[in-house]
Amino acid sequence: MIRIHVSPAAIDIGAEMALVEQTGGAGAVATFTGLVRADDDVGTLELEHYPGATESALRLVAEGATTRWALAAATIVHRVGPMVPGERIVFVAASAPHRAAALEACTYLIDRLKTDAPFWKRETRGTEATWVEARDTDTAAAERWKED
Repeated sequence: MIRIHVSPAAIDIGAEMALVEQTGGAGAVATFTGLVRADDDVGTLELEHYPGATESALRLVAEGATTRWALAAATIVHRVGPMVPGERIVFVAASAPHRAAALEACTYLIDRLKTDAPFWKRETRGTEATWVEARDTDTAAAERWKED
């Protein structure tokens, strides 16, 4: 099962975990939850996306994970819109028969979505808003999953 959801709604981790665990066929579930950081006095982080294209890109990332590992489920839930530090921005889960595959797939999902999905981030500090560039560390993390 692949589940992709992009929404301005708060992420309910309990509900998302219940969906992953109901798929069956898994002995392990690995998850990652990303929170909005308060780096350098960020007051608000706003994410914009291109509806349809973003979900398609996330689905390709999840399909890539299910091709690499025998997953029972791959879930990517991403928020868009304005958020404040401490709020959940992304939730990723991978379930598999064994923990190694679940852990590797979870890492793959978050590494790849950071570079492969079209999101635009804008941070606000006080009255000043700036667009956030992609980080080299995110690109390097995604590169390690490329196949020769």
